[in-house]
Amino acid sequence: MRRIMRSKRIYIIFAFLVSLFVVPQSLEAQTPRRDSSDFELGRSIEILANIMREFDENYVNSVSVDDLLSAAVNGVVSATDPYSLYLSEEDMVAFDIMSTGQYGGVGSSIRKQGDYIIFDEPYKGSPADMAGIKPGDKILAINGKSMKGVDADVISSNLKGDPETDVEVTVERSFTSQVETITIRRKRISIPSVSYSGIMRDGVGYISHTDFIHGSYEEMYSAIEALMAEAERDGGLKGLVLDYRSNGGGLLSEAVKIVSLFVDRGERVVSIMGRDSSSVREFRTQHAPIAKDLPIVVLVNPKTASASEILAGSLQDFDRAVIMGQRTYGKGLVQSTRYMGYNTYLKLTTEKYYIPSGRCIQAHDYTSRASDGSIASVPDSLIREFSTRSGRRVYDGGGIVPDIKLEPQYISRFAVTLYGMGYISDWADKYLREHQTMRIDVRSFALTDEEYSDFVAFIADKDVPYESATRRALKYLDEAISSDLYDEELRDEVQRFGELIKDDKLSNMQTYRNEIEDMLIMEIISRFAYSQGAVERSASVDECVNKAIDLILNTEEYNRILSEQDLSMH
Repeated sequence: MRRIMRSKRIYIIFAFLVSLFVVPQSLEAQTPRRDSSDFELGRSIEILANIMREFDENYVNSVSVDDLLSAAVNGVVSATDPYSLYLSEEDMVAFDIMSTGQYGGVGSSIRKQGDYIIFDEPYKGSPADMAGIKPGDKILAINGKSMKGVDADVISSNLKGDPETDVEVTVERSFTSQVETITIRRKRISIPSVSYSGIMRDGVGYISHTDFIHGSYEEMYSAIEALMAEAERDGGLKGLVLDYRSNGGGLLSEAVKIVSLFVDRGERVVSIMGRDSSSVREFRTQHAPIAKDLPIVVLVNPKTASASEILAGSLQDFDRAVIMGQRTYGKGLVQSTRYMGYNTYLKLTTEKYYIPSGRCIQAHDYTSRASDGSIASVPDSLIREFSTRSGRRVYDGGGIVPDIKLEPQYISRFAVTLYGMGYISDWADKYLREHQTMRIDVRSFALTDEEYSDFVAFIADKDVPYESATRRALKYLDEAISSDLYDEELRDEVQRFGELIKDDKLSNMQTYRNEIEDMLIMEIISRFAYSQGAVERSASVDECVNKAIDLILNTEEYNRILSEQDLSMH
C-alpha cells in the first residue's frame, strides 16, 4: 500500500512537471522544430520523474519528494537567469508583500539582541506605535508562548496575521525594565513607497522613492502637489530632485504612470518584446502631466534597477531630466508569474524592456555563459549608439549612464561592523532612555564630544571582529616570506611596518568618527522622528542631493546638458 501511495505522489509530481513545460496542444503542429522541441521536453520530463522515483523508493535514506521537486525546479530556473523563480505557497506570501507593500500585522521592524528579539522601529501610526511600543522593547512571549531563542522570522510570522485580529505580546520595557502584556489589534500595514518628500533649500523639492508597488503613482502625485503648495508661499517650486538610488524596481505600470507626471500624454515610455519579434507591446503615458516644465534631477546608483531604470532612462531619452550618480544596474528583463497548480507559481523571464530611444537596458546575456558559469558584460564592440529626442548621443550595453557622474561614497568596514553587531542601535536605545522628553531638529541635530565619548566607553568591553585590509595584507606577506624562505631581516621590516598601523578598536573609533557619528545620529533621529525624519536628515546633508540642487539652480548649465551634452559609452 505504501508503494502504491508513493507511486501516486510521483505521478502527481510528473503531472506538475508536465504543467511546467508542455505547450498547449494547439501549438504542437506549428513546425517540425516545435515537434522536435516537444519530444526533447517530454523525454527530459520522463527522465526527471524516473530519477525522482528511484530516489523516493531506493535511496539509502528516506527523502522528501517535495524537497526533491523544489531542488529540481530550482535547478531548472537557476540555469536561466537570476530573476526566474519557483514560488511555493509559502513564498507567495512574501511575494505579495513585495508587490503590494501591504500585509496584516502590527507594523514594526524587529532585530535580535542576545537571546531575544526586540522591537527596532515601530512605524508611525502603526498598531505597535499606537499601543505604545518603543524601540528596544524586548519580546518575551507571544500569545503566552515564550520567545526566548526564537528566530526573528518566526516571531515576524507570529506578529503577522489577518487584519482586525488580536495578538498578545509580552514585552520587557526598554525604558523601565517592567514586564507588560499588551494586546495589539493587527491592521493592514501599508509600507509607503515615498519614504520622504520636502523642500530642501532655495525652493527645490526632494522626493525619496524606494520601490514601485500598487499606489506608488498616487503617492508621487500627492507628494509633488504638496511640494508645489508648500513652495507657493515663497515664489513657487524651482525644481525637483528624485532619489532613485538603491530602488530595485517593481511594477512597470507604476513607472509608466509616474513618468506621465512629467511628460505629455501619449508618449511611449517603454516597449516590451519577447522571443517573437512580432509581439511588441508598447506602454504610453495616459495622464496629463502636473509638472511638465519643472527642472528635474534624478539620482541613481548601481542598485537602481528595473522600473527605476525605465523611469530614469525614459526621462533621459525625452531630455526631460538630468541623470546624476553612477551607472545603474542594467536589468532589462521582464518577468511574468504563471500558476503551476497545487498553490505554486513560476516567475519566469518572458520579454525585454526597450526605452524610448530604442536601447535595451539589459547588461548581461544569461544565455551566453563562460565555462566557469560566469556572465560577461556586453563588449564595447557590440554597444550601439542611439539618440535622445534632441539628438544627444546615448548608448545601450546595459543600464543607464548618468549625464553627470559622481564618485560613489563608501563606508568603512569598521563602521559597518559596529552597525551589523547591533552596537549602534543598542546605544541609540540607551540614548532614547536617557533623553525621553527631548525634542530634536532633524536637520541640525548633532552629538557632543561628551556623548561620542560615552559611545566609545559603551563599546570598550564589546567584541568587534574587525581587521583592516592592510593588516590582512601584511599577514599574507609574512606567510609568503616564510614560504619563499627569505631572511629574517625582511620579516623584521614587515613587523616594524605593522607596528605603525593603528587599527585597534579605540584607534578606529577616532579614525572613523565622522561616519560612526553619522550612523548614531541617524539611529537616534529615527527613534524621535521615525524613518521619515532619518531620511530627511540624510537628504539634507547628502553631497549628491546638494549637487543636484546646485545644478537645478544653475539654469544655464542645466539646459546645456539637456540640449547638447552627449553621453559617454561607460
